[in-house]
Amino acid sequence: MKPAKIEKAHLYLVTSLLRGSKIAISREAKGKKAKEPYTHLADRLSSHRLMDDPELEAIRQRRMQEMIAQQGIRNHQNEGQQNAQEDAKREAEERRQLMLSQILSVQARERLARIALVKPDKARGVEDVILRAAQTGQITEKVSEERLISILEQINTQTTKQTKITIQRRRSVLEDDD
Repeated sequence: MKPAKIEKAHLYLVTSLLRGSKIAISREAKGKKAKEPYTHLADRLSSHRLMDDPELEAIRQRRMQEMIAQQGIRNHQNEGQQNAQEDAKREAEERRQLMLSQILSVQARERLARIALVKPDKARGVEDVILRAAQTGQITEKVSEERLISILEQINTQTTKQTKITIQRRRSVLEDDD
């Protein structure tokens, strides 16, 4: 074996034993010479490890505590940011619902709530249109159910998509164009 390979093997054994893993040292196939230097090294390192085990364990524990503390600080900061974002979203949604309750009549709100159960994205779009119209001054009185229906019809005509299906047949490589 080359000296560089032996050094790598020794280094692997040392690091593995320091990490606390158990290494099975095997003999080479077909009765060749056993890896004696490795077994002696493993025995020496394992006996040395037993003597230094409390020190290593203390170092491991300190490092583990440091890592846990760092992770705890990060989690705490992330929780604070998430809570602030959730609060901002909740407040914005409350303002939105308050404005809608001032703009829509009771029947229109009920209809919009039923639409939201079936198609939440469509209901959200209708709410956006109504709020935008109210902010620009296009809506001056409460929106009735009939007016909501007409707004829905307008939105449906604008967003109706026609589905177009095209079938493309692929020619086989073996077919000729004769």
